[in-house]
Amino acid sequence: MNSQQDGRITSIDGVDIAYTQAGSGQVSLLFIHGGLASRVFWAPQLAALAGTFRMAALDLAGHGASGRNRLDWSIAAFAGDVCAVAEALDLRNLVLAGNSLGGPVALEAAPRLAGRVIGVVGVDTLHAAESVFPPEEARARGAAYRTDFRGACAEMCQALFHPGEHLDLQAWALKIMLTMDQEVVARIMEGLAGYDLGAAFRRAGVPIRAINGDLWPTEIEANRKVMPDFDAVIMKGAGHYPMLERPDEFNRILTGVVNGLAARRTLG
Repeated sequence: MNSQQDGRITSIDGVDIAYTQAGSGQVSLLFIHGGLASRVFWAPQLAALAGTFRMAALDLAGHGASGRNRLDWSIAAFAGDVCAVAEALDLRNLVLAGNSLGGPVALEAAPRLAGRVIGVVGVDTLHAAESVFPPEEARARGAAYRTDFRGACAEMCQALFHPGEHLDLQAWALKIMLTMDQEVVARIMEGLAGYDLGAAFRRAGVPIRAINGDLWPTEIEANRKVMPDFDAVIMKGAGHYPMLERPDEFNRILTGVVNGLAARRTLG
């Protein structure tokens, strides 16, 4: 199946979740976007890798074309969206690839999909495993989005790129951010309070990889103390969306990482 097909399923808490599937292959990839983004951030991968992998990309609740009727805007709740799509499409030999917020979401989903998942690949995320999100920062972010939504979005978007780089992509990303519901975004930010990334690393139960830009340092050795089976590729000069900034290079790296994970497992 090389043509792209859109579909919808219902998450465990009754929220309508939109997804796109494409490609075919023994190994599956499920792409998870970051906060204030959508599945269109993975369009270059769905187009380029259809002959190599079976793939799907979803809109998490509150994002893109998915529903907003959720009370719990936690990372665990977003993981439920991922599990719903993986199970509905019967994705097996599955690598969960998550950008930004999608990285922790992938870690939360992995143990709930035990037997399906062979690895997690973070994309400009999972920089420092031993981190707990400060509650005061979560509250401050929520307040900022309630007070000046456009300004908070613009400030965040600018910080996700190297200065002066990819201005057209930055404008496109900001336009998508501004389609979000202001209160939903504030609650997502507040839902990060106290989130323990190290605990998610330890629970994942599968190898963890990262393909990161260099806006922020990736603590490879420190992360290995939490999860020995961790490794990362750093794309020098790339920002928060390497899959969009340099898609050809990113796709080559991703293909190598996924094939490496698959080679370590007996695929069924």
